[in-house]
Amino acid sequence: MPVSIPLAPDSFGPAARVVAQSDTFTVTAWRTGLGIEMLRIENGRGHVEVLPFMGQMVWDAVFDGVRLTMDSAFPEPRPATSIVETYGCLAYHSGLLRNGCPGPEDDHPLHGEMPCKRMDSARVEFDTDAEGAPVVRVAGHVDHTLGFGPNYRARPSVTAGTGTTIAMGMEVENRSALPMELMYMAHVNFAFVANGVIHQAAPFTPDRTRVRSAVPAHVTPTEDYRAFLQELGERPEAGRILDRPERWDPEQVIYVDGPGTDPQGLTHAMLERPTGDGFVMTYAPAEFPRLGRWVLHGADATVAAFALPATCEPEGYLAEKAKGNIATLAAGETRRFTARFGYVTADEAAALSGQIAALGGKDKD
Repeated sequence: MPVSIPLAPDSFGPAARVVAQSDTFTVTAWRTGLGIEMLRIENGRGHVEVLPFMGQMVWDAVFDGVRLTMDSAFPEPRPATSIVETYGCLAYHSGLLRNGCPGPEDDHPLHGEMPCKRMDSARVEFDTDAEGAPVVRVAGHVDHTLGFGPNYRARPSVTAGTGTTIAMGMEVENRSALPMELMYMAHVNFAFVANGVIHQAAPFTPDRTRVRSAVPAHVTPTEDYRAFLQELGERPEAGRILDRPERWDPEQVIYVDGPGTDPQGLTHAMLERPTGDGFVMTYAPAEFPRLGRWVLHGADATVAAFALPATCEPEGYLAEKAKGNIATLAAGETRRFTARFGYVTADEAAALSGQIAALGGKDKD
């Protein structure tokens, strides 16, 4: 039985204090000067920072002294109703009714209503995983209810164990008597790694690794940008190694189709660092049928979101509806998603690169 500790927003003060502790974990809570409640989960390998009442986003993580998170203009989270107002986190729940970059005829915010949504409840749980190892979880729920409109309950969670990976979960229950459209992405914003190597369980060929050809409204294309866009379209392997950071300004978005899976139905992707260690993403394509990649090395932000598991591509509601990429929840139906991501050592990365290659990824030197 898990031990559950409810959290109250007014219990977060300006001074950090330990709110829960075990032999394995220490959970510290505080409120930032801008008024954001934060939790830090520490184990023997590092720490994870979570915003329990703000979409339950993962703000930051450091393992074995390596910071996983993108660089941005946001040194700390800011009060926000949309993700662009506080875009500096490691991971957030993108969706749920709408997702992606809105097209010219869309009326939804970037990446939907969920990323910064104020939670109705939050708690810390001490539990064990399927193998009996200790874990600590931040969980809670929020109800999204509109008169004569959608009515769903979202139950996000962030689970940390004794190692260097994080499980980000989302459970969505359609509480309406009518069907509900669903667009969800586990939006994980890893740090840009100069000369990093991307490993994926699909070949770097134009039929399996597609570059986004449409230029979104927030991107001002240059001649070099268009040339790189064309090169990525013809030779996707040009984007496997991040050896020329300037080429990724403005951003590029890439889609990976049909990654191979292991006997457990999971696929893996990795960004290998020049030091041999790396960042990793593991998920089930049965839950997330689409996989995106977003890479940017700009003046104000750098990010290598090398694996973005999703139910749809991030082109906005009307574009995804035209593609047939909108999922539907029947009345009363619940759908669950889990993305596991984090850090791997050099030995672990070497083993994982072989596993990924065996699943269908083909590296080219």
